[in-house]
Amino acid sequence: MCGIVGWLSPTGIIDSDILQSMTDALSHRGPDAAGMHIEGMIGLGHRRLSIIDTAETANQPMHDVDGSCVLIFNGEIYNFRELRDDLERHGHRFRTRSDTEVILETYKRHGPSCVEYFNGMFAFALWDFRQRRLFLARDRAGEKPLFYAQTSAGFVFASEPRALRRHPDVSRDVDPSGLAKYLAFNYVPGDGTLYAAIRKLPPASTMTVDADGRLEIRPYWTLAPHYGRDHGFRNEAEAEEALRALIDDATRMRMVSDVPLGAFLSSGIDSATIVAAMTQSAADVRSFSIGFDADGFDEADDARQTANALGVIHSEERLDLDPAAMIAATVHAADEPLADNSALPTWLLSRFTRRHVTVALSGDGGDELFGGYETYLADRLARPLASVPGPFWRAAARMADQFLPVSFNKVSWDYKARHFLRGLSHGWPGAHGAWRTIFDTHDQVKLLRPEVRLAAACDLYEDTHAAYAEVPGTHFLNRAMFTDIRTWMADDILVKVDRMAMAHGLEVRAPFLDHRIMELAASLPSSWKLKGRRTKHILKESQRNRLPPAVLARRKLGFNAPMSHWLLGPLRPFARERLASSTLDNWVSRQEVDRLWEEHESHRRDNGFKLFGLMTLSAWLDMD
Repeated sequence: MCGIVGWLSPTGIIDSDILQSMTDALSHRGPDAAGMHIEGMIGLGHRRLSIIDTAETANQPMHDVDGSCVLIFNGEIYNFRELRDDLERHGHRFRTRSDTEVILETYKRHGPSCVEYFNGMFAFALWDFRQRRLFLARDRAGEKPLFYAQTSAGFVFASEPRALRRHPDVSRDVDPSGLAKYLAFNYVPGDGTLYAAIRKLPPASTMTVDADGRLEIRPYWTLAPHYGRDHGFRNEAEAEEALRALIDDATRMRMVSDVPLGAFLSSGIDSATIVAAMTQSAADVRSFSIGFDADGFDEADDARQTANALGVIHSEERLDLDPAAMIAATVHAADEPLADNSALPTWLLSRFTRRHVTVALSGDGGDELFGGYETYLADRLARPLASVPGPFWRAAARMADQFLPVSFNKVSWDYKARHFLRGLSHGWPGAHGAWRTIFDTHDQVKLLRPEVRLAAACDLYEDTHAAYAEVPGTHFLNRAMFTDIRTWMADDILVKVDRMAMAHGLEVRAPFLDHRIMELAASLPSSWKLKGRRTKHILKESQRNRLPPAVLARRKLGFNAPMSHWLLGPLRPFARERLASSTLDNWVSRQEVDRLWEEHESHRRDNGFKLFGLMTLSAWLDMD
């Protein structure tokens, strides 16, 4: 796990001080070593977190043995040993034990198609001296980030926007359409960002940039064809056995490390499954969890019970939180406006875990692959109701707003009922995206200043609609899961984990995101994932002989913070200060923000998600 930056200048003019500043901006991602290479029109910078082959000879930027290529790399290639063995049989020579050098030699053998051979999480950039070409790539699921900008000084890229902002030719202007999408979801979906000048390389994509600065983006993998593909299993039992074996293998591969390793452990089945798989490959497995006092939000006791049942070495930390300080820390760590309140406990868990180990395995991806969210139950309920005209559901939603009691409990039933009815007014399949919406189009008409609203005009759901369109003819529940993988997981969940962990120099690996597991899950019928009201049915059945019944039966809690309560308690002074920011007033209506606060304070409506999103936006706008 590392941080990478680069600058391709068609004029051959690269300011080493600027490149050094960009590289230094990512020191948190790589505290162990730093390196820079400038030659001709290419400048590359690297910050290293040493995981595999910790020797200095494995530092980056790394040249191949004959000096034809130079590489900077963030991530891990889990099958690097198998690839190395094959390359050596074909005459390739190696000077290190690192996976970095394997990328170089695989590229030399296979060219841009090298990415198809990698099982891993990665973002890398390789300058080919002979082709005078910059080649960049990002992993299939999107675990590792890669941002870029085209400027008058050339093409620049980095692991985080903060490094690009160190380049004087990268504008900091806000993109109004990115702002509208952020307000809609509390994150920015797709390949855009909140900066007009900065974009993201999509997951499972490569980019080539030639010496003149012309770029071409190509996808090299998609999960879509695996939906509806013949899975080859005669029954569920065969699928469960195959899934369990594949989880074990993916976990084993992700346990290769030259530094201490452990796992996150919550109350749920996803992290428990990964920890159980770890015990199949090693003794003395370590797990980590945190807890804090808030009814319905604390998972520490359940995590401890799971750890005891699995016989692992468990460590936990109970915290007395300062929510205001935590939000400030997570906004800085995210470096993008990301109002996912689970970022707060993720930041704390990463800090605690890093005191003991350098690598942690997680259960990320289990919900999206195997149907773990309650929104999938809502999808199934909504399907037969979609023929009822939208105006009826809009009227029903207004009635619910008026008469349903308001609870600030964690995703309470009244909150879900309101969102369910409001989502139905969007018809099918729009309802699925609408259930994750914070400020919809109607809300934004009231919230955004008129001139901003005009500039921000866009289809808030274009990324959702595009994902649905990729899997036509697929069962509607599998389409919903695929859409979440392409949007919610790639642009919120994985961003959160990467930034919060890397803020502490912790590498997090997610076995469920092994592309073999993703492809297997996609091929399975939705009825094997969601059976009755039982979510993640096949995953739970695959673990029946490993996990205690209490874990298999436990209701999903989610790794969240009690934001709605905090806003009226310890977070109130900070919230009022942030919501009163004059910078925020440049974009949104002061009157509407005050109305949202008054509704929340008087308990007439739970506006916790909306107010948290605005607070985060305010803090980001004022960030240096």
